[in-house]
Amino acid sequence: MRLPPHILVVNGIKVRRPVFLLGAPHSGVDLLARALKRSPGFHVTMGRASVAHVVYAFARKPSIARTSGAVRVLRDALSESWQVLPRSCGECAEPCREAGGVTGTGPCVSAADVTRFGDGSPDLIYSAPVLLQAFPDARFVQLIRDGRDVVSGMLGDPACLAWFKPAMLSEHTEFPNAFLGVNKDEHLERWKTMPAAGKSALRWRSAVRLSAELRRALPEPQLLTLRYEDLVERPPQSVATLSEFLETRVSKVVLYDTAVPKVGAWRTRLRRDDLELVEKVAREELKRLGYQGA
Repeated sequence: MRLPPHILVVNGIKVRRPVFLLGAPHSGVDLLARALKRSPGFHVTMGRASVAHVVYAFARKPSIARTSGAVRVLRDALSESWQVLPRSCGECAEPCREAGGVTGTGPCVSAADVTRFGDGSPDLIYSAPVLLQAFPDARFVQLIRDGRDVVSGMLGDPACLAWFKPAMLSEHTEFPNAFLGVNKDEHLERWKTMPAAGKSALRWRSAVRLSAELRRALPEPQLLTLRYEDLVERPPQSVATLSEFLETRVSKVVLYDTAVPKVGAWRTRLRRDDLELVEKVAREELKRLGYQGA
């Protein structure tokens, strides 16, 4: 007999059609999360420790995500993250606090105003299959960005670069590993000696391949794919598409911020050697997505 779907209740609110934002690092997930945080009725979290611990456990050891308890663990982590408590924002990552305009410990929203939940934590894409099992009615929005711009952003981000240190790999790391972009265990030694630009390109390549798999697996009403370039260069059109998909009004104010990374920044930020390596590693995906030669 098929069991009825689990209904999660947070702060007395039933979690219906939660929204999860997916993409490679520096693909614009944080930007989109900022927009949703300003949208009526939404409570969107970004990088809460309870979620990050689970996401990176799944990323390092994908077999954990296929166990019977994975759904419950991730659902519980999100439930904790979405709690609206007097000091809940004190546990948030700085990007989330800044996006919510929090100067103290919070909360950034009133529980009475919340009707919808979402999460834009970094690297959530590696947990997408488990999220779908945990929330069968979830809506997913995935961001695609030129891999060269993604790599240039990653090379300037200490948090991203920290994952490339051999010390971050443990004996529990499994292969193939989508998080690292390493397909086979025997490729690990080559990965260890690869420059950071190459490792970043592998992560982007792996993420866009996962995005393509999701596109094939999920029905159209549950998954929307947006290009970062459209989001920042044509905000009204992109936000209109997103608003229709989510059936809510999405704020576009943050998209006009002058601090938003520009399209094509790689042209001045990537060294020639790094650019050549990125285009070699990710040539197939850059071409498929229409970025090669652009």
